[in-house]
Amino acid sequence: MKYYIIAGEASGDLHASNLMRALKKYDAMAHFRFWGGDLMAAEGGQMVKHYRETAYMGLFEVLMNLRAIFRNFKWCEKDVLAYQPDVVILVDYPGFNLRMAKFAKLQGFKTFYYIAPKIWAWNTRRALKIKKYVDKVFTILPFETDFYARFNVPVVYSGNPLMDAIDNRPHKEEGRQAFTQRIGLPDKPIIALLAGSRRQEIDRLLPDMMEMIPHFPDFQFVIAGAPSFSMADYEPYLSGKDRLSVVFGQTYNLLENAHVALVTSGTATLEAGLLKCPQVVCYKMWGVDLPILWPKR
Repeated sequence: MKYYIIAGEASGDLHASNLMRALKKYDAMAHFRFWGGDLMAAEGGQMVKHYRETAYMGLFEVLMNLRAIFRNFKWCEKDVLAYQPDVVILVDYPGFNLRMAKFAKLQGFKTFYYIAPKIWAWNTRRALKIKKYVDKVFTILPFETDFYARFNVPVVYSGNPLMDAIDNRPHKEEGRQAFTQRIGLPDKPIIALLAGSRRQEIDRLLPDMMEMIPHFPDFQFVIAGAPSFSMADYEPYLSGKDRLSVVFGQTYNLLENAHVALVTSGTATLEAGLLKCPQVVCYKMWGVDLPILWPKR
């Protein structure tokens, strides 16, 4: 079968890559074309666009990039038509994927939504749109299944893929001393900084998180490097800073061995909770977003 998969964030890249790996076990002829990231690319197929090129957040950022966003919609629509997949699989990323669901369905493609939009939190009436344009929804939280069923949406509870990802992590339960020795850190208590996977989040939230460094002189602060960035992206923040370092590909082990974590609101907060790491959930409204949204509250 031919699968067209759209994931627009780091968490979607992780979950979609696991889905691709599972599909290959049941479909020896599976062929993938996708919007995603490095983890999906490692599973094979053809990447159309990396999620680091499509991640916009905040009203101001969206308005400033409207032309690029509409170009991406048109590009994706043409690419789906050219590829003629057997199924379109949408992974989270509702701002983009709900529009693509409508397009795919109207063009006659079978359309699945994996990791359903959290419309129960922000717009319940969109369940009617999903019912109209999505053939089947795969949820990761039990109460989501009940929510969609109330709207007669074809729904399957697939379990939360984070449980598998965390359970299958390497170096599980190795202890702080073994962890710091393995990755070359001092054997000191750790405060983890998870500033997010988008450029805007790192630029705006990481400096605020780093303001805690002088207040905890007995701790080292360790940034969980986002998979779409390199050390060069973090070097401006490391310059002149003692007790601050960056590690890549070690997020679960870092959380498991941290005394506490400062975590940008999102998937990482659930990951920290599952790993039983105490956390301070951080977020920030900036620019024009706050005055525009304030009258609606």
